[in-house]
Amino acid sequence: MKAVIAQLNLVVGDLKRNAAKILDAARSAAAVDAELLLTPELSICSYQPEDLLLRPSFIAACKAEVEGLAAQLPATLAAIVGLPWRDESGLYNAAALLRGGKIEAIYRKMDLPNYSVFDDKRYFDHGNAACVFDVGGVRLGVLICEDVWLSRATVLAREAGAQMLAVINGSPFDTEHLAAREAACRERVDEQGLPILFCNLVGGQDEIVYDGQSFVMNGEGEVTQRLPGFAETIAVIEVDAPTAGSHRAVPKPVRYNTPQGRVADVYAALVLAVKDYINKNRFPGIVLGLSGGIDSAVVLAIAVDALGRDRVRCVMLPSKFNASISLEDARWMAGVQGVRYDEIPIEPVYEAFEAALADQFKGYPVDASEENLQSRIRGTILMGISNKTGNLVLTTGNKSEMTTGYATLYGDMAGGFAVLKDCDKELVYELANWRNQFGRVIPERVITRAPSAELRNDQTDQDSLPEYPILDEIMALYMEQNLSASEIKARGLPPADVDKVVRLLRINEYKRRQAPVGPRVTPRAYGRDWRYPITSGWRE
Repeated sequence: MKAVIAQLNLVVGDLKRNAAKILDAARSAAAVDAELLLTPELSICSYQPEDLLLRPSFIAACKAEVEGLAAQLPATLAAIVGLPWRDESGLYNAAALLRGGKIEAIYRKMDLPNYSVFDDKRYFDHGNAACVFDVGGVRLGVLICEDVWLSRATVLAREAGAQMLAVINGSPFDTEHLAAREAACRERVDEQGLPILFCNLVGGQDEIVYDGQSFVMNGEGEVTQRLPGFAETIAVIEVDAPTAGSHRAVPKPVRYNTPQGRVADVYAALVLAVKDYINKNRFPGIVLGLSGGIDSAVVLAIAVDALGRDRVRCVMLPSKFNASISLEDARWMAGVQGVRYDEIPIEPVYEAFEAALADQFKGYPVDASEENLQSRIRGTILMGISNKTGNLVLTTGNKSEMTTGYATLYGDMAGGFAVLKDCDKELVYELANWRNQFGRVIPERVITRAPSAELRNDQTDQDSLPEYPILDEIMALYMEQNLSASEIKARGLPPADVDKVVRLLRINEYKRRQAPVGPRVTPRAYGRDWRYPITSGWRE
């Protein structure tokens, strides 16, 4: 049997575009005499369509589009296409077998994930039956994503005569997920002895990045082929039919790509997230405030790699508190990247704000209120440029700042897409150093100098926060792993720093709720992964 895995970058809700991509992949498959085409989970509407699934017209349109697609497929090809499927028993996350100009069979997803970024039980009912069909001399069982993480669906497929599993997926990227999904497949192979064709979605969808990295696993649990990460790819897979006395189909070994490594994968995920968010939402380009600091430097590099220099615009908004090297470094980075660069001093605007608020501030000591005015002036100017040009503002705050509230509402938080929202400060430095390996775009002193918001004289971040390595470790243990403050202290971290970070995390939930969406790259991100109340009397 010859099969094609179509690791496609699709757009949620754009049914005709998605159908056209699937049809193109089908024609490519037929051109190499393939007998089977696999497309990702919910491929006709893409994953996750969220509350579009509550609209009857959307469900009907998906079915009509798949029926139309079936009629156009090459006659020699069987195709697995994902869609939401409604019948008299409920609404299902389904896979349709298209063959002979029609929908030949429907598989209904059995195991519905309802954790982390997944919300399948909000929309779908559970399937309860296997779907096994013959293609090219092989009995192929269809599964959908979570089905392969648990035993039930795999057992039913084997009992129905499957010799190989075709698993279609919308499996999102994070720094641990590739290893986890391969481990889950290996467990199923160990249990049932069935090789796996694993087709995964690729592309950015709001907060989520799908990394592709589809693969073929043989009956011994070895990955014999892996498609590239973060790139739309159509790959040919050859499978030998089972020999007499054997139930196993055997994928032929092929040289495959190996994972790049954690930092390289995160960088690729962020580039893809920016590219797809801007392009799929049809923005002409982006604008960002380039401060001369590490965060905006990394965001600039990602933006240029995602969109090209002609679609990136930088604005430096200096005040009297900005060091001269910040301006020098901002100019250098904009120059080496070849992007449009403007400087708009904010001092006259800041003085006007101070004058307007003089009576209101009278009798109060100077504090963060004056600092935040500067940040909000910058946010207003950037949003003004965005409104006029149509370019989206990329914010530059990182996960460490989001945790502690070290950011200004309607200031540096103002914008449309928060590129580093799920990257702690230590990871930001790693990304800078990784990117510089391929041509220096960030000056070494931007990486080595003490980070500062530059909102007052001689300010550094550590005037207000613990050292970032300590802060990031506390954040990871408390926010990502759910350890208590006492458990974190027992690991030897400074008790005062633990108490401070936990307190700041708790009182700044209201800020995080108002932050722009940003790409998820860790196993737990602020947003759909994190659902804590703003108003709460709970104290641990």
